[in-house]
Amino acid sequence: MGWIITLIVGGIIGWLAGLILGKDVPGGVIGNIIAGIIGAWLGGLIFGDFGPTIGDIAIIPALIGAIILILIVSFVMRAMRKA
Repeated sequence: MGWIITLIVGGIIGWLAGLILGKDVPGGVIGNIIAGIIGAWLGGLIFGDFGPTIGDIAIIPALIGAIILILIVSFVMRAMRKA
């Protein structure tokens, strides 16, 4: 049951990060889940675990990490299109 909650929270965080940036995450729902989970890991490394926690994911660092991840992916994809 814990993995299901983690996947749902990861998907919501990826979706929110995409909304905040005004960019679509490549891969749809699966991309949102991946961006949310990797963003949670990245945000935890950079900012630590603070704020409210749902499904073992600290929401605020995860959202910030997902935003950073989506920015990096969008820059890389833009550079690949130019090349």
